[in-house]
Amino acid sequence: MPLPDRSAATQLLEHHVQDAYQRYHARMVATAMEGYARHFGEDEDLWYLTGYLHDLDFEQFPEQHPAVSLQWFREWGYPETFIHAVEVHAFGYNGFQTLPQNRLAAALLACDEISGIFFAYRKVNPVPYGQMKVKSIMSRLKEKAFAAKIDRSTILLGCEHLGVPIEEHVVHLIQFFGKLD
Repeated sequence: MPLPDRSAATQLLEHHVQDAYQRYHARMVATAMEGYARHFGEDEDLWYLTGYLHDLDFEQFPEQHPAVSLQWFREWGYPETFIHAVEVHAFGYNGFQTLPQNRLAAALLACDEISGIFFAYRKVNPVPYGQMKVKSIMSRLKEKAFAAKIDRSTILLGCEHLGVPIEEHVVHLIQFFGKLD
């Protein structure tokens, strides 16, 4: 079975993910991935769906994530590039150590954790994403106590493999997340 369309993916996400924040996180990462697909001239649906479904098993199986969803994706016949990206996004967690072998995987690694920084920043500074300042986000990234559970090293690893410096990455994300305002 090929990847689902966006409507079917929403049904799949709603079936497996009940937490409102996790659903919003899926939208944020999907939006960032779609923006990067457009930026790099890649397949926007593949990139969007990779971001949208990357945490499909997280709520139900946090200690195994993403092993369970990787099994589902293989059984469902999803593309190997999609599966690789989902595996890579878990770098450093639950025994996963796979490095990005393509731009899709690097982008997911770069976009996943940093979306939490943007979300947390907006909680304490209720400004639309599209009006956020690069300097403000960069200072929050450097502040280890801010959104302390977010692994900054995986963001930087993703940026390195994507070939996008962290400040440029933040510039892009402000623009991409502006669609969510």
